[in-house]
Amino acid sequence: MGEPPILLYDGACGFCQASVQWVLRRDRRRTLRFAPLQGAVGSAIRARHPELATADSVVWVEDPGGPAERVAIKSAAAAEVLRYLGGGWGLLRMAWIAPRALRDAVYDLVARHRHRLPLGAEACLLPGPEERARFLE
Repeated sequence: MGEPPILLYDGACGFCQASVQWVLRRDRRRTLRFAPLQGAVGSAIRARHPELATADSVVWVEDPGGPAERVAIKSAAAAEVLRYLGGGWGLLRMAWIAPRALRDAVYDLVARHRHRLPLGAEACLLPGPEERARFLE
């Protein structure tokens, strides 16, 4: 396996930033990297994957920049995050036995209203010094 995975997120969305903070607190491996969809890394990945043209909330990128680079969006991206976190969080992936159309419909509902959800961060995400290196531009 090449480079550690990257989680692309909507850098202008407080809910997405709060979700990144949630993942950071639970990431025991500390290898997952993060980049805003609107940044240079996010733009380069999106350019390589035309299927990401409409992606606007979260994208999981496996083997970024490598020959086996693979992306997952919507509920599949959420499942990849849970798989990566492992432990009890990996068990939540059992919810993914539901048909993808249903999972993505629920995901789309949340994503459509994410800017109004009270879980969002009020301010910009400012990682601590030990986490800063895991954030890409």
